[in-house]
Amino acid sequence: MMRIRDIIEGKKEWRAHVARVKALPRDYQIVYKEIQKYLFKVGPVELTDGTGLLSGIIDLFEEGAALGKGVLEVTGSDVAAFCDDLIKDSKTYADIYQESVDQEGNKAMKKVTDKTK
Repeated sequence: MMRIRDIIEGKKEWRAHVARVKALPRDYQIVYKEIQKYLFKVGPVELTDGTGLLSGIIDLFEEGAALGKGVLEVTGSDVAAFCDDLIKDSKTYADIYQESVDQEGNKAMKKVTDKTK
C-alpha cells in the first residue's frame, strides 16, 4: 500500500512542479524545457529522486524573473555549459556504465592472465 501512496505523492509533486514552470515567463519556460531535455539525456542519477535539481533551477529562474532579468542573464548564453556546471559533481548513468565496463574488462583480463600462468 505504501508504494501506491509514493506514486500518488510523486505525481502530486510533479504536477506542482509543472505548474511552477508554466507560471514562468515564456523565455524562461523555453530554456527550462531545453535544460530538462538536456539533463534527461545526460542522465544525472539524482534526477530519478524526485524534482530536487529541477526545482532548484525553477527557484533560480523565479528569482531571476522577479528581478526582471532575461533568462540568458541567469544561465549565460551557453545553456549546455550551465547544465554541465550544475551536474559536474553528480554521478551520471554514463559514469555507472563506464564503471561496469571497467569492471567487466578487468575481470576478463584477469581470466586471461590467470590462464596463461
